[in-house]
Order: sequence, then structure tokens, then C-alpha cells
Amino acid sequence: MDREMNKTALTFFKDLVSQSTPSGFEQPGQKVVREYMGRYADDVHTDVHGNVHGILNPDGKYRVMLAGHCDEIGLMIMHIEDKGFLNFSCVGGVNCNLLQGERVVIHTRKGLIPGVIGVKPIHLMTAKERETGASVKAHDLWIDIGAKNKKEADGLVDIGDVAVIDSGWIDLRNDRVACRGFDDRAGAFAICDVLRLLKGKKLNVAVHAVSTVQEEIGLRGAKTATHGVDPYVGIAVDVTFATDQPNVEAKRVGEGELGKGPVLHRGANFNPHLVKIIEKAARAAKIKTQMQAIPGGSGTDANAMQLARAGVAAALISIPTRYIHSPVEILQLSDAENTAKLIAKVIESMTGKEDLTP
Repeated sequence: MDREMNKTALTFFKDLVSQSTPSGFEQPGQKVVREYMGRYADDVHTDVHGNVHGILNPDGKYRVMLAGHCDEIGLMIMHIEDKGFLNFSCVGGVNCNLLQGERVVIHTRKGLIPGVIGVKPIHLMTAKERETGASVKAHDLWIDIGAKNKKEADGLVDIGDVAVIDSGWIDLRNDRVACRGFDDRAGAFAICDVLRLLKGKKLNVAVHAVSTVQEEIGLRGAKTATHGVDPYVGIAVDVTFATDQPNVEAKRVGEGELGKGPVLHRGANFNPHLVKIIEKAARAAKIKTQMQAIPGGSGTDANAMQLARAGVAAALISIPTRYIHSPVEILQLSDAENTAKLIAKVIESMTGKEDLTP
């Protein structure tokens, strides 16, 4: 990307991850997605589940669907105590060990309300609690918004309101950044930026870039979106485990390092011919890639796409990320940028006559 294009993409990326998008409540982020897609796509629409579709060359008969989920993990208010403390449950796979003492932002009818997740002082912990942690179950924790009682809290917060950890974008060294919820707003960024990279180019296929919803609670948005699009090819973008951090072993998940490019995958979830097309495009564009194996279903939108209707030729391209499902996920910007560039090159290379039958 030239410098100006990089600035355009980076501004979008920062804006997207600054939003709150827990599963089922993705629309603040999807609003940003719609605006960005609208600059480059021939058609942009939102379906009944909240998936946002950006389409290039809509009359193309050979449909390629791109999926990156816009939702993130979060918290949902379940109960308000007499003293005004808020009890909550988790939206998606939240690591409760990380919650105590965190700042949160609650999205309410009155706007954003700040709070903190309370913690028992270490002075009052038993020896066992100090060793294992005080409360590590969501139902044992609480959010404190400073309310004096239930009546005051009731006037501000409704049951079913959602909250996220108040942890935004931090620029680190070596093109690396930390933020809450790169899983998978980084993927949504990539599939949206593909539209920018392809704008104005002659394509032999229709491109349906879909910012999907509710992935963290069961790949729900990708299931319905794929059924509606009915693609022949589906490429999902998600994050994957970086193995260049302590306590993550490459022998368990395969190699995946920051700055060494997008991660491709082999396994039952992925069409072998499509994987070869992606590898060929990467070589032609001189984009470095890495490879990880996934023996069964991937647990990503690629799984939902592969199993839709009578089946879709699916692939997964992942952005290596440290500390996934924490408030401080770290990725390298070049990996996210090169993921979008690689997908654009794959689509440019397609004739619309590819037979991907094994």
C-alpha cells in the first residue's frame, strides 16, 4: 500500500476497534463498516441478523464470499443488587481470571456509563485465595458504577445491557499494536479493505464481503449470511494463536509469529484446491505466509460457510495474534494489511470457472 492508502485503512481500523461490539450488539461497529464499505462497494446492505454485506460486481455468477466477524466477547447485566452493584454473565469465551479490577464501559439507554469490576483486597484474602485467586466465576463478580442503591442503578442500567473492558488501541514498537477485541475486528477490517483494494478493477467473480455477527456464540451470523449469499467459494478471516509468546507451544498449534505474514491452514475444513490457489497468489505477490494445520472443524466462520446449503469450498486466512480473548491482544499491522492484499490478489487471479471439486 502507498502511504495515503495505508492512512485510510489505518483510520478505519482504529475507528472500528474503538466501538463496542459484543455478540448480538454489534451495530456500533457495523455502522463504521457500512460507511467504509459504502466508499468502495457497488452495493451495501444489512440483513435481518445484522450482517453487513458489501458487494463488488454483483451480477457475477461465480460468487466469492469473504467473512470476518465484527462481534467481540463481553459482559451482560443479569441482576442489580440492593446496594446498586451489577451482576453479570459472559458473552462468549471470557477469561474471568482477567476481570477483577478492570474498568468497563456499559452501553445503556442513557449512553455510556463507566464502571469497575470489584475485587476483594488482598489483605482480606485467605492463604488459599491468594494462591488461586479470589473469585474467578462470573456470578461471583460484580460491576460497581458508584450507585448508592438499587433504585439509582435501576435508573441508569437495564437488565440485558452489555459492557466491555475499557481497553483501547495502544501503539507498541515494531509496527505492533495492542487492543481489546482484535478477535475479530481485525478480520472484519481485512475483508472490508479488500473492497478498497479491488475498487475499479475488472473482476471475473462477484465479491460478497460480509462483516458477520454472533460468531463468538456459535458462528450464527455466518450461517445465515452464507445461506443467503449461496457462494461457491468462501474465505474467512480470523485471528490465530501466535506462538512467539511464552507458554504457547508450536507443537500444539503450529508455527505462527507476528510479522511473518498471514497464516494459511490445511485440514478437513478447507478445500485443498482453494488453499493451493491462495498459496500461488501469495507467491506471485511476494507475500510471506505461514501454515497451521487444523484436523477438524476450525471453530471459525470458515466452518459455517463450508457446511452451508450443499457445501462451499472454504478456506481460512488468519492473522497471528498474542493474548487472544484478553484486553491486550497484540498483532502486527503488516500482517493485517497483507491479509487484505493477499485476498485481493486471489480474487484478481480468479477466472470464475475454477472447479474446486476434490
